[in-house]
Amino acid sequence: MAKVKGTVVVNTERCKGCELCVVACPSGVLQRQTREVNNKGYHYVFMAQPDECIGCANCGVVCPDGCLTVYRVKI
Repeated sequence: MAKVKGTVVVNTERCKGCELCVVACPSGVLQRQTREVNNKGYHYVFMAQPDECIGCANCGVVCPDGCLTVYRVKI
């Protein structure tokens, strides 16, 4: 079975920092930004551990605002 590497692209301007994606991630890849905010004043999420992403897309499914795009590559 092929191993899959994933990456998550966050639309930081749409993200409200609800952290549903952080909870849904089985690998602990995502975290909420604690210092920076977007133009609306929300702390957005980012990939804190990008090498751990398995491309499962759980984060993208649970995001209520559609802020996350998940890409997968077979390695």
